[in-house]
Amino acid sequence: MGQIGIVFDIDHTLVIDNKLERVAFLHLLEDVIDDGGRALGSLSEESDAIDALLAKQRSGGCSIDDAVRAFVTERGVEARQQYVDRFRAKALHMVEDFVVPAPDAKRTLTELATRGYEVAVLTNGWNPLQRRKAERAGFTGTVLASGDMGIQKPDPRVFTAAAAELGLPPEDTWYVGDDPSSDIVGALRAGLRAIWVDCEGTPYPRDLPPPTARAGALADLLALLPTPLPVR
Repeated sequence: MGQIGIVFDIDHTLVIDNKLERVAFLHLLEDVIDDGGRALGSLSEESDAIDALLAKQRSGGCSIDDAVRAFVTERGVEARQQYVDRFRAKALHMVEDFVVPAPDAKRTLTELATRGYEVAVLTNGWNPLQRRKAERAGFTGTVLASGDMGIQKPDPRVFTAAAAELGLPPEDTWYVGDDPSSDIVGALRAGLRAIWVDCEGTPYPRDLPPPTARAGALADLLALLPTPLPVR
């Protein structure tokens, strides 16, 4: 075994973002109303509508900029660039207060680097937001976001691109994530090994290919991964 690459998902794996983007949209709604627009329903209804819009964006149905434009247009104001800029600024400003590192994230990342693993992040989302989230977990290396790549998980191409970014073949690269469908199945189809992080003790879907390994916490990774050979 030579060099080994570890690629992490970020949301609900390295960090918890506490619905940061939903709240950023709700703050944007204040601006829309101040500019003569209108709410489409109650706070609960608006939250549900925002979650649906974000789900569409995360599944590749639209970019985050397009999601913002659709949001403001539906609420009666012209989809000017200023709303996209405001949303992005609001979301980035909220990272420090909203995003919390997962337990053991910083220690695990430090130990992986000390032991000689090549590490990157691959996430559905947009930069620089995802990069800022990774920094909250103590990671300052490569962050690949679907918004930059034009494709996203579970498309196998994003996983092979992540392995290539580390300079490694897929078979020497392990993907670590919490979502069985987009993280585990996508990585396996691309030829990577896959570790499912299951912090809540939930059953793995029986109709999906099983992960290479299962971790109850990030700290468990250190015992599950093979040891890379030292670089000569």
